[in-house]
Amino acid sequence: MLGKGSCKSQKRIKLLGSSWRPSRPMCPASICWTRKPPDCLDHSTIHLYEFCLQVFFEELLKEARSSKAFSEDVVKLIFSNISSIHQFHSQFFLPELQRRVDEWAAIPRIGDVIQKLAPFLKMYSEYVKNFERAAELLVVWTEKCPPFQEVITRIQNSEASGNLTLQHHMLEPVQRIPRYELLLKEYVQKLPPDAPDQADAQKALDMIFSAAQHSNAAITEMERLQNLWDVYQRLGLEDDIVDPSNELLQEGPIQKISFRHSSTMDRYLFLFNNMLLYCIPKVIQVGAQFQVRTRIDVAGMKVRELNDVEFPHSFLVSGKQRTLELQAQSQEEMYTWIQACQRAIDQIGKRHETFKAAVQGPEGDIQEQQLKSEELGIRAPQWVRDKMVTMCMRCKTPFNALTRRRHHCRACGYVVCAKCSDYRASLKYDDNRLNRVCLECYVFLTGNLLPEDKEDKKKGILEKESSKVSEQSLMCSFLQLLGDKWGKGSSRGWCVISRDDPLVLYIYAAPQDMKAHTSIPLLGYQVTSGPLAEPRTFQLQQSGLVYSFRAESEELKGQWMKAIDRAARGQSFTGLEGELSD
Repeated sequence: MLGKGSCKSQKRIKLLGSSWRPSRPMCPASICWTRKPPDCLDHSTIHLYEFCLQVFFEELLKEARSSKAFSEDVVKLIFSNISSIHQFHSQFFLPELQRRVDEWAAIPRIGDVIQKLAPFLKMYSEYVKNFERAAELLVVWTEKCPPFQEVITRIQNSEASGNLTLQHHMLEPVQRIPRYELLLKEYVQKLPPDAPDQADAQKALDMIFSAAQHSNAAITEMERLQNLWDVYQRLGLEDDIVDPSNELLQEGPIQKISFRHSSTMDRYLFLFNNMLLYCIPKVIQVGAQFQVRTRIDVAGMKVRELNDVEFPHSFLVSGKQRTLELQAQSQEEMYTWIQACQRAIDQIGKRHETFKAAVQGPEGDIQEQQLKSEELGIRAPQWVRDKMVTMCMRCKTPFNALTRRRHHCRACGYVVCAKCSDYRASLKYDDNRLNRVCLECYVFLTGNLLPEDKEDKKKGILEKESSKVSEQSLMCSFLQLLGDKWGKGSSRGWCVISRDDPLVLYIYAAPQDMKAHTSIPLLGYQVTSGPLAEPRTFQLQQSGLVYSFRAESEELKGQWMKAIDRAARGQSFTGLEGELSD
């Protein structure tokens, strides 16, 4: 580390038994750098630094000034702050170590020296952070600039280079701090417990570890920025998205549930610490691989699982800009997305005192209903899917293809008819633009009272909202009605036994309908399994009246028969959930 010939004037220190004592001539590098023989000194750190600076660096600068074939800035970018590192080692670190080794008989310690100078080793971070860019610049200019390549090749082929490439010499400083740490750790381990250098050496090791962590942090940051830039390129580098302070938390494919059709579409999500990007994969991937359709700010975003029979592993992402119903490939993947979104929300919440953390589960649903009026028009609503209703969710008039078309209220997300949605109100989440809204949302958002008397009339026995009944149900699912009283053949219905009305079976056309098509009082009915030729079927019989149903599975059939039999006998439903899960 002190240059050629310096080893002969030094003393070697090695461990013999449990004590340290002088031995044959050595280089101080043997303590802190390497246990290689002295004849390998030409590849020690200080010589490498001098070689890089005095040969490659100076020769390239000289060529840049004379030929003007490449800029001096290119050379300086490649070698980064290696000049400062060289100066630190040659003028401070190595002289201090050499002085201490020379005085080893009187002062057998190096820990205090390393303690004093270890903080300066953090300057390696700058070099490490720049290393990948420096290596890329070296490759680029070697390929495209013959004078640059000629200088590099000439020096690498010289005897002094030892047949090592410039890349090899440049890599040495990157590896230097980890080597310091390993060698000092070995030194501490071999010190006797009562050695005078024990405490100082351990403290020095901790400081070297801190410097290594600092260097590792620089590498991690460099990799993060590189990965972030790669993501920006895949997204097409939109100016309002590019920000080096962003942190990519998770990305991956997802299925978007369509509210118009009972189908899903291939989409892709990028979750950052401050935003969720909802993207469409491009078929022809020339340049950008994805098109950003929606940006949802994490601030104010909510996420929760959806208990959807038709689309398992689905979850809801509700933001100020848009609300998405998404489906994952598995339960595990769904929870991974929910947890990642929740962590991002929580991080934003810690920085904003007024932020209300998103809630999950049944309690979250209740709180969401309580906050609904406060957030009406401020947050993009969850749109009820078209096929989940057969009638207007406000006036309860059945839809048909010609005279009663479906529309969505942009404030509450309900499916309503044209008459009930013939109003316009400005919505904050859509930059205060006028949007189609239902009557109730119009009155709430504008404060305007219509001249017509819109007071709710007394609800009939069938006017129970399916979604509310299903949430508090003892049993609910789709059943096929075979030869039912509403027509010949069979039809599919959403069947519910409500917790607050357990002796009645309500039958809806769709899970989100505001009114049941019919209800069946279950008290007194007998429930029996269907004929062997009709698997998964069961019947309700009373006084010559027969209802036949087909479940989607044998397990579901058994659960329905248990529930209906208990209702028909007028028995308590306590513990029914446990029985149904058996």
